[in-house]
Amino acid sequence: MKYDLAIFDLDGTILDTLEDLKRSLSFALQSASLPERTLDETRRFVGNGIRRLIERAVPEGSDAVLIDAVYASFTAHYRDHCADHTKPYDGIEALVRALREAGMQTAVVSNKADFAVQSLCAQYFPGLFDAVAGEREGIRRKPAPDAVLAVLDSLHTPRERAVYIGDSEVDVKTAQNAGLDGIFVLWGFRDRDTLLREGADVLVSSPEELLTRL
Repeated sequence: MKYDLAIFDLDGTILDTLEDLKRSLSFALQSASLPERTLDETRRFVGNGIRRLIERAVPEGSDAVLIDAVYASFTAHYRDHCADHTKPYDGIEALVRALREAGMQTAVVSNKADFAVQSLCAQYFPGLFDAVAGEREGIRRKPAPDAVLAVLDSLHTPRERAVYIGDSEVDVKTAQNAGLDGIFVLWGFRDRDTLLREGADVLVSSPEELLTRL
């Protein structure tokens, strides 16, 4: 293997979480008597954490009190419904198992709330990741490199022996800011043109192709 450690994004990279995000967003907006957002709008809004999702979804000019209320409703609903329709992308579990069998370490770094990241990884990928990190207080969200660098430190891996794998412009910038090689998947929440425009230089169309890059 070219690397010792593969660090994965979660939403749009290893798990298709979009439907559950959309349903929790609809619940939260309805609770505040606000117009709902479409599935495609939800797809475009995700990637920078729950707070930013809510800020993008509420009407422009909404005040902090309203945003706080919608955020609280979303978080409460998503905590109970984050796995209703979520599922791993085809071939992902086999990919992660193949990497581990080849001696690589694996990890997840996500901007999703840490409670959901921990729960979903435990449910869908039990025992398959050496480190799992979601959004937490005191650690800047991606594309800041903080969480990625913390994983490198905890797993005693130098940057040149690690690769970051994601599906969005946030992930492209995260890899750049952390000084890691990046591989970006085309089955997630962003299209090829968006990734290329943001500077992605290695794109893959399937987990099998991803394996050949590692």
